[in-house]
Amino acid sequence: MNYLSLLLSFLLVAGLNFSHGQTPEQTLTNMGIELAKPTPSSGNYVKAVRSGNLVFLAGHISTNQDGSAITGKLGKDLTIEQGYVAARTTAISLLSTLKAELGELAHVRRIVKVTGFVNSMPDFVDQPKVINGCSDLLVALFGEKGKHARSAVGMVALPLNSAVEIEMIVEVD
Repeated sequence: MNYLSLLLSFLLVAGLNFSHGQTPEQTLTNMGIELAKPTPSSGNYVKAVRSGNLVFLAGHISTNQDGSAITGKLGKDLTIEQGYVAARTTAISLLSTLKAELGELAHVRRIVKVTGFVNSMPDFVDQPKVINGCSDLLVALFGEKGKHARSAVGMVALPLNSAVEIEMIVEVD
């Protein structure tokens, strides 16, 4: 499935769910997305820090369902569409960590900021199209509350040769 049809299916499902007043978890289920228990951090840091009504989520790398890293460099090893999917899976990982921190995603008041890092060749300039995989899922899930400020930048390398790393700031109740 290419990333445009994936986006359209997200928006269709999200529109139907908002009209029926479903919880974010129900919306994810209808999208065919299951949140897994977050893995522990791999260093001397935590994956989420709550300060007042903000939750700061550490950088999460792109992984497959089995936990293996989605690796490669955009513009060499991976297409924009593959990068989009990698960013989408990273958003799912971020949501898993957020749910573990909050108990319920219904406590999300707003996605404030997304910072996306894309493992890119020097001449690759479509980092925003890749990080749209994360942004589109957040908007499909939360509607207006999912619209956020964002940076999408190219990096010479990422941990484990990951295709994407994304961090997020979320306002909560």
